[in-house]
Amino acid sequence: MFRIFRVLLFLPLIIFLPSCGGSGSPTPPPPGPVAIALSTVVSGLSSPLDLETPDDSSGRSFVVEQGGTIRIIKSGSLVSAPFLDISTKVVFNGEMGLLGIAFHPNFAADPRFYVNYVRDVSGQKQTVISEYQVQAGNSDLADPASERILLTVNQPFGNHKGGQLAFGPDGFLYIGLGDGGGEGDPLGNGQKLNTLLGKMLRIDVDHTDSGRQYAIPSDNPFVGSGGLPEIWAYGFRNPWRFSFDRSSNRLFVGDVGQDNYEEVDIGQKGANFGWNIMEGAHCFNPPIGCDMTGLILPIIEYAHPEGETVIGGFVYRGSALPALAGSYVFGDFTGGQIWSAAESSGTWNRTILLSTSRSISSFGEDAAGELYLVDYSGSVLKIVPQ
Repeated sequence: MFRIFRVLLFLPLIIFLPSCGGSGSPTPPPPGPVAIALSTVVSGLSSPLDLETPDDSSGRSFVVEQGGTIRIIKSGSLVSAPFLDISTKVVFNGEMGLLGIAFHPNFAADPRFYVNYVRDVSGQKQTVISEYQVQAGNSDLADPASERILLTVNQPFGNHKGGQLAFGPDGFLYIGLGDGGGEGDPLGNGQKLNTLLGKMLRIDVDHTDSGRQYAIPSDNPFVGSGGLPEIWAYGFRNPWRFSFDRSSNRLFVGDVGQDNYEEVDIGQKGANFGWNIMEGAHCFNPPIGCDMTGLILPIIEYAHPEGETVIGGFVYRGSALPALAGSYVFGDFTGGQIWSAAESSGTWNRTILLSTSRSISSFGEDAAGELYLVDYSGSVLKIVPQ
């Protein structure tokens, strides 16, 4: 395992870290003109990892807790009863647990939602993508008996699970899966098209086909030949958090690095993002003279130890911070930094917004496009003007 993760494994606590480590010679970005602060929305959460807001005009946000529960934030307060508790099904350890949630695009009329968690079946760890429904008559409670397992993926190691689920503007569900773990992708999963590990997947949850609990979109790039039909893009190490820009529809992916570099990519259908041939924009295997033909380079990269675990965020489309309009806001779990990146003539320029002591595990976006930060220590905070 990697340097910091090795240390964490021996602590007497269960600590989440989407794999980091290593060394490097960073050049920190200069401070920018946008002054932001963090305003606590709720605290008292247990290992929160994800914050999602359904498009149902309810004003509610939902927080994923790694141990297997989902909590609701309503009117600025935590609802006391969990929305869903599947802790008896979930393996909660290191990078495993309940990792993500996504709501059906028509959630107000079709109250289904989807979760990504890790379970153990007779010693075999598996990623599970499941559908649940909300209880009839109480929209603040899910029906735990309604689970419909869509997809399971065997996991060879305990780390690099990915975790994000998100519906794209096309109405399909996108699933980020890491390479399955182990230092340096020892099984070569990132570049193999006969495994779902190390990939961005895309499925249709509203239909079924060929014995699956979902359908394959007909324009997925490997339908018919060349790879598994669920694959939308490949060559990822651990695409922990990704999001769609609500204006441009572009997919921004924070892919956690190995020893030296963290990266952010813009997703492209059928594209190869390089791992484990490359780490960021640099050769990894082999370390010199790798074949970069056809590989897509990141739009943003930074070196360790400036930060060691990139946490993908959102393109800002709110109104409270107009100077950030159109900028991509993201952070780092290990260093606690929040950055913005603005595009100019195809180049993304990174600026530090705030250095914090927070263990940033995710970002969230509300219906108005305002942004939130999830602190793994137990809080959700809103990004506001200073």
